[in-house]
Order: sequence, then C-alpha cells, then structure tokens
Amino acid sequence: PPCLPASLPPCLPASLPPCLPASLVSLSLPPCPVPSSFSDEICVIPRGIVFRVEQQDSARGYMLESFQGHFCLPDLGPIGSNGLANARDFEYPTASFEEVQGDVKIYNKFCGKLFKKISHHSPFNVVAWHGNYLPFKYNLTTFCTMNTVSYDHPDPSIFTVLSCPSETAGESAVDFVIFPPRWMVAEDTFRPPYFHRNYMSEFMGMISGKYDAKVGFSAGGASLHCCMSAHGPDRETTERAEEAEMSPVKFEDGLAFMFETSAILKPTPQAMSCPFRDTQYKVRDVASVKEGRGR
Repeated sequence: PPCLPASLPPCLPASLPPCLPASLVSLSLPPCPVPSSFSDEICVIPRGIVFRVEQQDSARGYMLESFQGHFCLPDLGPIGSNGLANARDFEYPTASFEEVQGDVKIYNKFCGKLFKKISHHSPFNVVAWHGNYLPFKYNLTTFCTMNTVSYDHPDPSIFTVLSCPSETAGESAVDFVIFPPRWMVAEDTFRPPYFHRNYMSEFMGMISGKYDAKVGFSAGGASLHCCMSAHGPDRETTERAEEAEMSPVKFEDGLAFMFETSAILKPTPQAMSCPFRDTQYKVRDVASVKEGRGR
C-alpha cells in the first residue's frame, strides 16, 4: 500500500490512494513494492475539488485537513531563489474525462458534517478545462535540505516544504515540515532538538526508518505537543548527544515529518484509548529533566 502523508481539503472526505483521479484530471501515487515499505510522495488536493479514490488492497498514511488558506511555497528570504522544495519538482496531472452513466454517490463535507447526493452520471465528465487550481504531488526525496554549517540548532522552519499562511502576518495556519536524511556538522552544539516550548502545536509522524531524537519512535507512529507543552529528546538520546564527538555525521536512517499549526489540536477519544499509545512517554522525559539531562 502507499504509505504517505497527504493534505486534504476541508470540504471533502478521502483516504490514501495509489491512483487519485480528480475532476478532469488523473494523478497517480506509486504503490509500495512490499507492505513494510513506504512511499516518499505526498499529494495535495485543494479545497472544493471533486475527487475519487482508487486503491489496491489497503492503504495507510497521514492526512491533514486545513480549514483556511491554501498551501504555497514558503518565503525563502535570505536563502535566495533556490532551496528547500523547488517549484520545478512539483508534478501536476494532465486533463482527462470519463463518460459513465449510472447512479453515483457524491459525498460533501460542510460545517463539519457529511452530506450525500445521488448523481445519474459521473461528475468527471467535463471535457474542457482552464486554470491552475488542481491537485498536485511532490516527491520528498527532491527536497533541498538546508542546515547550519557552524553552530547551534536551527529552528525546524528551515525544513518547511509547504506553508498555509494565516491572516496574521508571520503566523502560519499550518506548515508541513520534514526531517530528511542530512549532514549534521554543528560544532560545540547539542545537535538533537533541545528541550523547548512552542507557540505552535506540533504533530509529528514517521514515514520511514527511525527518528534521530527519540528512541522507539518508529514508522507509522505519531506524537503531539500542543501549544506551550514542554518537550525534547529522551534520556538515551540526550546522553548519546552529550558524549558524541563533534565530527560531521550523516543522518540517513529515516524520514520524519511535522504538521506545525497555530491551532490547538485535540486528540480524539479513539486516540486517547488506543492500545498502542505510549503511556510512559511523559514519565521518561520528566526523569531526564529532573536528573539535569535536559537542555
């Protein structure tokens, strides 16, 4: 199955497909060669796009639903014209249509509720199309990573792939950030993310491999640190980083991502009662801080 994060519109339900035809267009996401592997591609479906999901067997992954704005490339500022997610690497579909008669169920999400209507033909029957408002996909392996070449741990915003601005200047409704394979060369620096609090809420997930700042955080997992919640690396990671030599190291053991939002994220009852939930996570972090291991 394709195992990937995706950004989905606030007005339509969806799951994660290897083939995703939208109205007038067709967009394919490659299936994984084996069940334990992961796809490096993401798909973004703008608000209001009618789409159909076709999948082979089962599908797993991460989905994000934004309720304001649209995703765009972040402002590169002093970085210049190139770097991070380059516009040339985003892929858009070609136009297509189908002429199918028969009853079709069309679901629409409005004000937090799902509505259904019956159409007597396929909604993908428009043969003319004009404009640039359409789904797109992006391969995360093409991300041009930036990092410090001197000292200190840079803010994770340096790894932003796409950003959805809010009405407040300098504040994003949500950012999509990845932590890809990269060289870490900072000198006289605690290289993992230090203990901190954020104005933004952070939802993290592992697409493949393992995370460099937390032991046991494996593919398919997720963590949530809401606004102003203190967090940081666990004890084992902290001790290893404190004792490590400050020589160049290439991290290539995994691909993690983060949805960073100015909104407060509330876990569902299903998430809180999930048998896979790590109930010792808070205890381990507190123990590290009490023993003076934290930064």
